[in-house]
Amino acid sequence: MFKIDHVQDENSCLDQIELKSCDDKSYAQISIKLGGSLQNLSLQNRGIIKDLSPFNYDVSYASAILFPFANRVENGRYTFQQNQYSLETNAIGESNALHGLVYNKTFTLIDQEVSYDFASVTLRYDEQQKVKGFPFHYSLELTYILRNENLELKVEVKNKDSKSFPFTIGWHPYFWSTNLYHSYLSINSDKKLSVDEKKIPVKIDDVKVDDVIQIMDNDFDDCFVLNNNEVNFKTPDYSINLRSSYAHNYVQIYTPKGVNAIAIEPITGPSNSFNNKFGLQILDAGEKYNVNWVLNLKDDE
Repeated sequence: MFKIDHVQDENSCLDQIELKSCDDKSYAQISIKLGGSLQNLSLQNRGIIKDLSPFNYDVSYASAILFPFANRVENGRYTFQQNQYSLETNAIGESNALHGLVYNKTFTLIDQEVSYDFASVTLRYDEQQKVKGFPFHYSLELTYILRNENLELKVEVKNKDSKSFPFTIGWHPYFWSTNLYHSYLSINSDKKLSVDEKKIPVKIDDVKVDDVIQIMDNDFDDCFVLNNNEVNFKTPDYSINLRSSYAHNYVQIYTPKGVNAIAIEPITGPSNSFNNKFGLQILDAGEKYNVNWVLNLKDDE
């Protein structure tokens, strides 16, 4: 049987949930208090996602769920249905709002299941306050499913307000590599977003993207429009496929300094979508939105 362990902090408040395979070769650790984020992942004894300390979560947003917007909103300001809104600006050294509103929220465990083939947990966050810049009621459910060779993350957003609201959604995992120089990214794209000095997109350019991109010592902070719903990443130790259930995807690629990891972020809309409308969606009152992301360990090539 797969296993689920609850790890409590010194105040006996549920802090982390650990999912484990029968043979302990596959393992996932989820932080309840850090937005329900996936802080560690190993598949068949291959370390995929690891603690990035001393690269702190409040800077890295490691594996955070990005909702109701992915990446930035310029100056935290936008207009929706002829109403103007101003979000808190939390980007360090910038005047922008960054990475949504749930990355630091405490989620509640509402369901769990184990079998010989998988372990799963479902977490929920209910926003009942009229938050500055996004005064809407909503719930967010995250279901993590660990199997021997993959991890699936199911996300459900429900608009519990009496009014529609705008949104994009994304996921911010960092993938560990023992040798990032000799790691390779494969995407199907012929369009890239150009940004200004504030990292705000100004247009979408036609570009030629290599079938296989060697990371080497390049500094990436780039957003591409995907022609399909998947990304592949190969390191000296493992190969993975990251697949989205959504048909119209963007991917943000980011390499932080001093860390042997790369952020590969599937997002339904890029920075400043609340203003430029790229990938922006509207969720009507009482409606739900679902997206799934699956990380598959690939056979050694």
